[in-house]
Amino acid sequence: SPGRAVPLSHVEVAGRGDRPPLVLLHGLFGSHGNFQTVAKALVRRGSGKVLTVDARNHGNSPHSPLMTYEAMSLDVQHLLSRLGITKCILLGHSMGGKTAMTLALQRPDLVERLISVDISPVSTAPVSEFSAYISAMKSMRIPEGLTRSAARQLADHQLSPVVQLPQLRQYLLTNLVEVEGRYAWRMNLEVISHHLADIMDFPVFHRPYLGPALFLRGSKSPYISSKDYPEIQRLFPKASVQRIEGAGHIVHQDKFEEFVTAVLNFLPPP
Repeated sequence: SPGRAVPLSHVEVAGRGDRPPLVLLHGLFGSHGNFQTVAKALVRRGSGKVLTVDARNHGNSPHSPLMTYEAMSLDVQHLLSRLGITKCILLGHSMGGKTAMTLALQRPDLVERLISVDISPVSTAPVSEFSAYISAMKSMRIPEGLTRSAARQLADHQLSPVVQLPQLRQYLLTNLVEVEGRYAWRMNLEVISHHLADIMDFPVFHRPYLGPALFLRGSKSPYISSKDYPEIQRLFPKASVQRIEGAGHIVHQDKFEEFVTAVLNFLPPP
């Protein structure tokens, strides 16, 4: 069972009232901040209002011992209902993409269009890689009294043997927060590591989502492969897959302009 919904923290950027709201869901180890610049760019270019959301156990949202896609989908459903949003365009990156797909498959009435960023409705990458990241984050030691930039530099140095990609280290370091002079991760690493297998997996669904769907894949990322296409087509028969050249897994960071353009082109005409 998905348990009880947690009240998600979110930030809203006001947009056009005559266009459907967009809800953006970040990936594992991320937060709403990952999509702030995207949200502002979309609104500047004529979209409806944009909500950037923190998933449970991430950002400023409450921690919870459960971390399944059914639970995370329920959280977003509750947020929509609390804000009086009856239909939205739902976009999710990686783990957020799987949450978005789960919600669209469970409650198609709430989702006008779906955008999944660099993730398929199948089991993903080996858990081991992510377990290693979590161990590295847990074993990080930062003395008290350092400035923020010194703390980040030290953390970056300590993570680098395990997390080799500099962009990925920068992404993880956005979660380093200072609490009363001490630096800590604001993610619930215990629960995340306990539920890694669930997060890498995808729930079983038999009824497809019949609305328009867009799968954006980074050309340099292994997370969506052509062998996933039959399952994408089965669950999302109206899906199109678009490659963003030169982008890795964090498509919106690697190719910002191309990403924003692809999203705007997929929105319903004004």
